[in-house]
Amino acid sequence: MSSTQLVRIQERLKHLKLYRINEQLESRLEEASRGNVSYGDFLDQLLDEEVSAKKEKNISMRTSMARFPFVKTLESFDFAFQPSIDKKRINELAACRFIANGENVILLGPPGVGKTHLAVALGIKAVTEGYRTHFTQAMPLVASLTKAYAENRIEERLKFYCQPKLLIIDEIGYIPIDRHGAHLFFQLISRRYERGALIVTSNRSFGQWNEIFGDTVIATAILDRILHHSTTVNIKGNSYRLKEKVKAGLLQSPELEQT
Repeated sequence: MSSTQLVRIQERLKHLKLYRINEQLESRLEEASRGNVSYGDFLDQLLDEEVSAKKEKNISMRTSMARFPFVKTLESFDFAFQPSIDKKRINELAACRFIANGENVILLGPPGVGKTHLAVALGIKAVTEGYRTHFTQAMPLVASLTKAYAENRIEERLKFYCQPKLLIIDEIGYIPIDRHGAHLFFQLISRRYERGALIVTSNRSFGQWNEIFGDTVIATAILDRILHHSTTVNIKGNSYRLKEKVKAGLLQSPELEQT
């Protein structure tokens, strides 16, 4: 291949936005000439790299748009430290069928047991599978809805939170929600009901949700919609954040404190 022809091909690849092929072209041409690679195999390899590169770029972009507080995977989750969790059940959720079916996942447990890690890890799986995902903590979500209501933009904001196929709401229950905020939260849950999937984390049992929302009727209505098509994972264990301090002898093991 002449240098003029190579330059022309590279210009066309840029025009078509086939950037990975453009990067790999010269080295692949050299490999093909040395290895007597067929035209079909040569083209197949180049296109495979281009598709992989675009997929990686899309996943990276969707991950950024999801607004995760950090990136953690199921592979990095220490299931041995939390034996109350059924790993097989979590892996089934990682297949993302619950998202396709518009179902919900509720992760319950005390602080530090890995609820947010699991929520983010499942969110990463969703992004990888091509589902639009958004992560938010409960209080910023309610504050956003309340602000939009005051500015007469509530419909616009509700639409924003209804667009993702998966909405992750973290830390329900750490701070009580006022009555007005509870009503707005109910509107969001009601609009997503059977249309979009939720992952919810909470440190409070369902029987305590009336305290979170300050109204038994609203709490019941919210739970009715969240739990109708759902999987609940109860995590009973010690805090990951305290694990290293216990190892270092800075804290006494919770098991010893209970004896």
